[in-house]
Amino acid sequence: MIKFDLENLFKLEEHGLNLEDFNAQGEKIPLYLEGIFSKEVGFYEILDDDETITKIKEYAASVEGKYEHIVVLGIGGSSLGTICLQKSLGHMFNQSSPTLHVLQNIDPDLISDLEDTIEYSKTLFIAISKSGGTAETLAEYFYFRKKIESMGLHPAEHFAFVTDPNVGWLREMSQKEEIPTFDVPPNVGGRFSVLTPVGLLPTALIGLDIDALIEGAKKQRQRFLSTNFDENLSFQLATIQYQMANQGKNINVMYPYSERLKSMSDWYAQLLAESIGKTEEIGITPVSATGVTDQHSQSQLYMDGPFDKLIMFIKVEKFSKDLAIGYEEEGHYLSQKTFNQLMHNALRGTADALTEKQKANMTIQVNEVSATTIGELFMLFEGSVAFLGEFYNINAFDQPGVELSKVLTKQYLNESA
Repeated sequence: MIKFDLENLFKLEEHGLNLEDFNAQGEKIPLYLEGIFSKEVGFYEILDDDETITKIKEYAASVEGKYEHIVVLGIGGSSLGTICLQKSLGHMFNQSSPTLHVLQNIDPDLISDLEDTIEYSKTLFIAISKSGGTAETLAEYFYFRKKIESMGLHPAEHFAFVTDPNVGWLREMSQKEEIPTFDVPPNVGGRFSVLTPVGLLPTALIGLDIDALIEGAKKQRQRFLSTNFDENLSFQLATIQYQMANQGKNINVMYPYSERLKSMSDWYAQLLAESIGKTEEIGITPVSATGVTDQHSQSQLYMDGPFDKLIMFIKVEKFSKDLAIGYEEEGHYLSQKTFNQLMHNALRGTADALTEKQKANMTIQVNEVSATTIGELFMLFEGSVAFLGEFYNINAFDQPGVELSKVLTKQYLNESA
């Protein structure tokens, strides 16, 4: 269950929110929902694709115990959600078999170090590209396919694809060689695709609960589709971000006080930046921070720097463990306290200090980090970005600005041949 604590935003005189103006925005929900529906996007509909979810679970069951390593070949929207799921729901130090490696960059040193870690005969590579032609993903595929073939292994036994259902190089290859392939719906962009096979397939293969993930997302989708302002947290968040940006606070710092949620900030950074940064006048810059770590690295800027930021804390009410510090000297502030208490009070102290400095901050509260709450958070943020597009009257679902660099990269590669 997700809740908002907006008290600090309403406390601020010049740099906060006006409660009356904030509540008045609720009348826009029906119109903005119509705008989202008219774009025929599927990020909130894919949760009902029971056939695909069943196919994923059946495939995962069919290869259980066959592989010791799962390697995702993907970049951006094809990797960030999977990393978030792994870091949020898996063990933070020890991975049980099969281990998951997400090769989200083409750095040759990274690829070489991965090879030192895996055994090819016990590895499944998942090439993920919605278009089926992403240069970086294809390069990785070509490289590892050659390695697989050189060892006399069959590619169809060591590769799976996640791509467009009809077109693209990966789709053509899958049909020629009967490589197991899962569809990315054409109306779901990469940065919105974590709850498609892009994120669900690797998650299922390492034994995480994708049913609970979908269940949580459905709970939040109900709120996203509600015209009740008090219930629709996605619309509330978009309203806050829009009103703060209009005050010049167009830098949003996502600040989870949870090591498990650290990668949620990285996933959200793409979602926000690629969806809203569409003109010279319109754009919100995402920044990632982690509590308590960045109290000791970034907070000076947030406390005494410019009034150009909205700080969005994420508070986990209940950690999976209640861990005592173990110090019992009478009168010491850490005596008979837990790390849980220290974490919560560090967040409280940071938020209250920011408020004293008149810096805009709010808190998103989750009861725990679980597959259900991660599903809720994914849908909360996807819905808020969709509403932000309506506030700004832009298409939050395209990304024309990234195409030029792709074109030039291919041009330069051809010139250097």
